[in-house]
Amino acid sequence: MNQPLPFASEPARLFAQDLIERIEDLILRAETEGVPLEVDPQRPELFQMFAEAEAAGFLAEDSPIDVSCDAIARELAGRWKLRDLGKAISQPNQLPPSQLKRLRVLWSFMRLWMEWSYAWQRWHEFHPAHSGSHSPAPSPNPTDSDTSDDRE
Repeated sequence: MNQPLPFASEPARLFAQDLIERIEDLILRAETEGVPLEVDPQRPELFQMFAEAEAAGFLAEDSPIDVSCDAIARELAGRWKLRDLGKAISQPNQLPPSQLKRLRVLWSFMRLWMEWSYAWQRWHEFHPAHSGSHSPAPSPNPTDSDTSDDRE
């Protein structure tokens, strides 16, 4: 991370930097091997890093350390000389092939990170505290439900 984080503790800053380094390593390894981030073993490894960022509080809006999708993308784009990320996204056909390839894997990372962030933020909506007023969601597969006939 290029900017100092004035309100964050040194161990937290170091952990965030390590987390971003590991994310970058995973992305570059996937790019080099020509494998998508969306499949095993890359996806669970990246999700583990996401869970670590969330557990450390780095995904909270008021966190002094920003490890959101946008923050990581800006950091990696800067490291990879994709400085004008907005322009690159709007005009990807004007990028050299090597940068286009890197931009595509960065998009994959961003999509996964944003989807997990969205789902994590809304988890409580679908998992309310166990109370008598909550009924379980219906099974998406009718064969998974109780097959007994109560109409007798």
